Amino acid sequence: MESHKIAFFCWESMYAERVGGLANAATNLAETLVKQNHEVHFFTRGNIPDQIVNGVQYRYCQPAGKNIVEYCDNISRLMVDQFTISDRQDKFDFLHFHDWHPVQALHQLQDHNTILTYHSTEYGRNGNQFGDWWEFKEISGKEWYGGLVAKRVTAVSPTLKREVMQLYNVPENKVDVIQNGVVPRQYRTEIDPGEVKKAYGIHPYAPLILFIGRLVYQKGPDLFIEAVRQVCQYRGDAKVIVAGDGGMMQYLRERAHDLPVNFVGYIPDSEYVRLLNAADVVVIPSRNEPFGLVLLEAWSAEKAVVASNVGGLSENIDAFVNGIKTDVTPDSLAWGINTMINEPWNAGAQGMRGRKKVDRMFLWGPIVKRLTDTYEKVPA
Repeated sequence: MESHKIAFFCWESMYAERVGGLANAATNLAETLVKQNHEVHFFTRGNIPDQIVNGVQYRYCQPAGKNIVEYCDNISRLMVDQFTISDRQDKFDFLHFHDWHPVQALHQLQDHNTILTYHSTEYGRNGNQFGDWWEFKEISGKEWYGGLVAKRVTAVSPTLKREVMQLYNVPENKVDVIQNGVVPRQYRTEIDPGEVKKAYGIHPYAPLILFIGRLVYQKGPDLFIEAVRQVCQYRGDAKVIVAGDGGMMQYLRERAHDLPVNFVGYIPDSEYVRLLNAADVVVIPSRNEPFGLVLLEAWSAEKAVVASNVGGLSENIDAFVNGIKTDVTPDSLAWGINTMINEPWNAGAQGMRGRKKVDRMFLWGPIVKRLTDTYEKVPA
């Protein structure tokens, strides 16, 4: 296989500024490309010196802006400045842009061999609730323009492929589905679940229900809290940990003031792995989920999953085989959670089958091989 020199443009990474699952996905893609004998330069933001991590060369910038749109335009300008210096030394074969944040850079560099990956859309993140908000329109416009000028497009799920085709008129023959992957060993660890529970004031035998994610409308944490209220009516011993931060935090705290819910906020990866392996069920109540990396992380830890029957979650979960899919309602989520915690033997079996599916379908090596096949489709 021919080796290529590839530039990544992404507003977050695992080793500097990190917001959500995009950091994990883009970083693992870059590192796996290096393992497959490609050279990757990763242009991103961060207030640290440039560095090489696991073979990937990180180039950092420090943007500023009065709002998210202006901020990302500034990221793009700084990325282009850095890229231009690197490109003069040794030309890049492919430029790979991730989501809408660096679309202005894509615009300036569109004469190169460009690929844009949609990890989600602004419509998917916010639905119609911000349809008249100026930032919604600006971001959606950038997503449309990116799909127009990029020479090749990828989406992380069939659902998202259909979404970008419908929203932005991207031709079907221009879009490939390249799903996300996971490194299972990063999420499976040998711990004493009882000891972890005790550290949070939970009885070792009490069922622990875990939510991890951004506390925003798209991720459905409000649906989860209302589902927990119903679960606790039948299982008074159930305990809940909500890990993550976001704009809905105060609202959720108020809604859950009389429930056994511990909001732990943002936690480091090491603590997330401990909680993941101590949990009895992981709940993913998203209203919209293009892929859902938490699903793969839970399966890597052999954990039972209850998830909304939407997007990538719906596509990847085999109902009652490796997880339970529910309607996007508190009632349905509560039913799924109760089913899992009332049948721990079944929950354990489903978690193990989920891990087998990870090993069969979601390892980064084969996924990145499909990505390089997409690179080869870029028109000359």
